[in-house]
Amino acid sequence: PIYEAMGGIPAIQEVKHSLVSERGCFGACSFCALSFHQGKIIQARSHQSLIDETYELLEDKSFKGNIHDVGGPTANFRHMSCAKQLKEGACKDKECLYPTVCKNLKVDHKDYLELLRKLRAVEGIKRVFVRSGLRYDYIMADPDETFLEELITHHVSGQLKIAPEHIDETVLDFMMKPCGKSFDAFSKKFYKITERIGKEQYIVPYLMSSHPGSTLKSAIKLAEYLRDIKYQPEQVQDFYPTPGTMSTCMYYTEMDPRNMKPMFVPKTQIEKKMQRALLQFSKPANYEIVYEALQIADRPDLIGMGPKCLIKPKTDPALKGKERAHKGSAKKSTSAPRGKSRH
Repeated sequence: PIYEAMGGIPAIQEVKHSLVSERGCFGACSFCALSFHQGKIIQARSHQSLIDETYELLEDKSFKGNIHDVGGPTANFRHMSCAKQLKEGACKDKECLYPTVCKNLKVDHKDYLELLRKLRAVEGIKRVFVRSGLRYDYIMADPDETFLEELITHHVSGQLKIAPEHIDETVLDFMMKPCGKSFDAFSKKFYKITERIGKEQYIVPYLMSSHPGSTLKSAIKLAEYLRDIKYQPEQVQDFYPTPGTMSTCMYYTEMDPRNMKPMFVPKTQIEKKMQRALLQFSKPANYEIVYEALQIADRPDLIGMGPKCLIKPKTDPALKGKERAHKGSAKKSTSAPRGKSRH
């Protein structure tokens, strides 16, 4: 309440008219601690409980009829991953979705789909959006495409945010995320359905730079992928070690705890700055650091005027002014990153 005189807290507006439908996650991404502090076993609220809360929203004068989100850590997880969890709990020696979908995993969106339909039918509700994270590999594993069809038709607010995190297979393995081909397959299906229903909607992928195991070569590979799909992220999440994750263990020990093998970990400011800048290579402010990264990685072929180049050469007259503008920031990062030979 003390913030009301200042216009309130902006961040509350997004969650104020959202519904938390479950907690827990069996996704087990290396960099996420959710499976520790919420557990791998899903605890879902009943449909009636969520419908009752929807009626409470309708009594709020600031509510405009749009539910901003119905979800949790992973919106499309609404039940236990398999029957074994009822008796023995979560597996200690294997994961539900990594490296591939477990044969015992129950892939079913019927309950979540029914919930969304009920909320859409409540009188006074205009739209019901899903903005929580969705596991697209779990969606792709479902032979019934009804959920995907209705998700794209009714529950996307122009942009669907999903988290492939990276595209390099080695980095994805350290992240314990699905392979890049799974993201490509989902994207094709998303845009095919979007085109068929006559809407203009887009996928916004969350991407992470400097995760343990990500070399300069890995970052350049992701930059080339972004070039090919003609997408430049407005925001990039740079890995930061947080308590309770396997990725943090990798960061501090520089070893993969799954097999105790040594691994490369980008830690210095210049290493992290280069990997982050490569994902936004088209930004003028990143030109000098991207140029330096490509030189260190021995990739001058990506500097030029060709369609496969990430940045233009310094001889381009259009860059002269930009070079002077960013000369000061470039001087701060002239030293080569440690472990150059390991890139």
